[in-house]
Amino acid sequence: MKLKVIITGATGMVGEGVMQECIANPKVEKILLINRKPTGVTHPKVTEVLHSNFSDISPVLDQLKGYDACYFCLGVSSVGMKEPAYYAVTYTLTLNFAGALAAVNPGMTFVYVSGAGTDSTEKGKLMWARVKGKTENDLTKLPFKAVYNFRPAFMKATKGAKNTPSLYKVFSVLYFLRSIFPNYFLTLTEVGKAMINVTINGYARPTIEVQDIALLAKEQAD
Repeated sequence: MKLKVIITGATGMVGEGVMQECIANPKVEKILLINRKPTGVTHPKVTEVLHSNFSDISPVLDQLKGYDACYFCLGVSSVGMKEPAYYAVTYTLTLNFAGALAAVNPGMTFVYVSGAGTDSTEKGKLMWARVKGKTENDLTKLPFKAVYNFRPAFMKATKGAKNTPSLYKVFSVLYFLRSIFPNYFLTLTEVGKAMINVTINGYARPTIEVQDIALLAKEQAD
């Protein structure tokens, strides 16, 4: 099976890492990047669509038809944000984008990058966890073939990545702790491989925790 995939957020660390794995993986034959600004990536697999308003993708919707998966890596940190602003970017924008995409690609697998500690009850004390939880819950109600909510924790950037935040570069020295705390560490290569494999093989549940991602990354895609 050869995949045609859409990736959002390729100008960020996670999206760039997922894109790099999709470029390297022979199971992926076509990659469509949707970004607000150019990535500067040139590769035969890659096509890029620039679009400024992710809350309304109707102007570019025709270009998004015929894809097997969307890897939604677009997101912001909640640090310093009030709940209404974070909700607008994290929930409203994501659901608007996904809802429009489901209408033209109902046979698609949608993979959403959430986060470890997300609150599926939507009732906890942590604002970001509640909002992420509601986003996950409502994404699973959309008429896609499948929705998977990835919940990574610390992710080690792929070698040569351009969009790694300085804080992650500092914390990368702590990656050796993975052998002691396996539920907190992944590589972005593993995240990308897991997305490709879950698109092809599926998974038993929609919530994909750190250990699930690590297992999925080791699978042999059919």
